[in-house]
Amino acid sequence: MDHRELEAYFHSLDRSFFVEDEMKRYAGYDQPLPIGFDQTISQPSLVLEMTRILEPEKDSRVLEIGTGSGFQTAILAKMSTEVYTVERIEPLMTKARERLEALKFSNIYYKVGDGSSGWKEHAPYDRIMVTAAAGSLPDELIDQMANGGRMVIPIGPPDLQELKLITKTNRGEINMQTVTMVRFVEFKGQYGWTE
Repeated sequence: MDHRELEAYFHSLDRSFFVEDEMKRYAGYDQPLPIGFDQTISQPSLVLEMTRILEPEKDSRVLEIGTGSGFQTAILAKMSTEVYTVERIEPLMTKARERLEALKFSNIYYKVGDGSSGWKEHAPYDRIMVTAAAGSLPDELIDQMANGGRMVIPIGPPDLQELKLITKTNRGEINMQTVTMVRFVEFKGQYGWTE
């Protein structure tokens, strides 16, 4: 991955484009902002850091769980060949899709549904980005990772989670490391905290 290209594109993206009316004036701050439906757009520094850790390549097929505002999706789409993005809240997906199409992206595939089971039809994926916190590591997502693949996912209880980098070797062995501590909204479905 070209880190300079990532930084340049990241800084060229207008974050205010990805939030609604009264939130636009806070878009320049390095903090999460509400986007409705109890969801947030992550602070920019964390979006950049998670993308760096994921290391998408020009030929990567990326699965994103949690489209949200579409801000992270835009960065992934710029840095890889295809992005398959799943969002369970239809109005959020509709808005994100409008924004991303306005930015002229044609390599993004959209699905409204439960992201906890991934998007099996298009697996395997070289990279998987999860932007909500799971109580435990979803087996389905591990299964949908290509050999040599990478996944970034927050795992832990509601108050504080470990941001994990999961890698799969070319022989299919799974390795896991903790990168930092984070706070994300809940990963709904089978791997959430409450269900």
